[in-house]
Amino acid sequence: MNTSSNNINPFDKVSGSAGLYSPKGLVLLFLTVLLIAVIITKLKIVGIGLLFALMFGAFYLYKLFTNPILGFYTAIGLNFLILGLTRYVTGLPLGFAIDGVMVLTFLALIFSRFRERVDWSPANKDITFLAGIWLLYCIFQLVNPEARSVEAWIAGRGLGFYFFFFIILTFMLINTHKKLDILLYVWGVFSIIATLNGMKQLFIGVDFAEKAWLNAGAAQTHILFGKLRVFSFFSDAGQFGGNQGYTGVVAVIYSMTKKGFAKVFFIIVGILGFYGMLISGTRGSIAVPLGGLMTFFLLRKNIKVLSFGVLFLAIFFVFFKYTTIANGNDQIRRMRSAFDPNEPSLQVRLNNQKILKGYLASRPFGGGIGHAGDKAQRFLPNAFLSHVATDSWYVLIWAELGIVGLLFHLFILFYVMGKASYKVMFTIRDPITKLKMSALISGMAGVMAASYGNAVLGQMPTALLIYATMAIISNPETFETGNQENQPEISKT
Repeated sequence: MNTSSNNINPFDKVSGSAGLYSPKGLVLLFLTVLLIAVIITKLKIVGIGLLFALMFGAFYLYKLFTNPILGFYTAIGLNFLILGLTRYVTGLPLGFAIDGVMVLTFLALIFSRFRERVDWSPANKDITFLAGIWLLYCIFQLVNPEARSVEAWIAGRGLGFYFFFFIILTFMLINTHKKLDILLYVWGVFSIIATLNGMKQLFIGVDFAEKAWLNAGAAQTHILFGKLRVFSFFSDAGQFGGNQGYTGVVAVIYSMTKKGFAKVFFIIVGILGFYGMLISGTRGSIAVPLGGLMTFFLLRKNIKVLSFGVLFLAIFFVFFKYTTIANGNDQIRRMRSAFDPNEPSLQVRLNNQKILKGYLASRPFGGGIGHAGDKAQRFLPNAFLSHVATDSWYVLIWAELGIVGLLFHLFILFYVMGKASYKVMFTIRDPITKLKMSALISGMAGVMAASYGNAVLGQMPTALLIYATMAIISNPETFETGNQENQPEISKT
């Protein structure tokens, strides 16, 4: 059988010097050199930069179309950086970069099976079906009688589109322990960079772009009593704190599946994640380790482990709630205020929720995607919802998609969490797979808990990480070690 005729990827062809044996190859080489010479002559330094950019772009596209998972990891990386970049690069729609990478990744998937149909069956799961319904509901918001701005809907498109399409990409691409580990390494590297950048802001100071962002209005919420709430290159300190706490929970538990360098790496990621959470000054982020670690202790199904965990969390709670130890530290003092039921900002949030309750009582489908909170003021400066702070992720969903959307959203989250937890506790036998799934489940549980106080769950970079997590924990059987391809290169210690 002629295997060359069965090449399923049109990008896997004869390349390199072999192509120069034909006249067409020589002519192409000559024209390329001529084009390069003209560009450098006309544009000089700019031309050289343009050439390097074109060469890198061409190389990246080639690698992407021969190995589509590169697009998945690229999306994860951009997911961390894109909002921070908007402080330095203005006037460009950088937010669409994620959309572009996802589209290219889907195209790469299709071209990688160019001569045969793509097998989409790995994505044929109940969570994909639920995400599809959610996407349709988000599209329906375009004709919501309360919605007034298509631009606002476009700005909030990720709420439906990213959820649905990134879950499909995760099912199709992350299906071995090695690929899952790489995902966690990419996540961990960007988390380390985020904390280091946050430390730079805290100990050295903010740069010109960050200062301009603060001066434009962000200082009102990010400089309190003369102290900076660290935000790194995230959208705000709340997202930074919540995401770093999320990373801390996942990385510390994930380190239990590793040894040697990998174990040390994930422990460092976890410690720096928790430190980033602390210096963010975000009180609500404390719910991430509390909710995440309690979930992990429950998943272990071990009375001794559970008892130790409850004792640890009780000491943690008492430390913040009933003592004044380390109150000289600004970050700890602010975290401690999260345990005060009479804290002024909490009362403001509760009052805002009462206002929204009255407004939304006759609006079961909400006010429209992108129509609530401060972010809506650039589209609808005089609208009612754009002048009521939402703060909580769930309150934001309630305001924009109504009680119908909120209930369905919560159903999806708890359905995925419940089913995944049941599988880890009662059906998955491999201890390494159990721990890896437990790490992701626990991290998601922590984010869900923290999202009651802050809009963490659906914003970058947490959003894509949560969507990938939902797909992975919905299909833990894929990572069972019975399949030799999925055998992790680690010791079960």
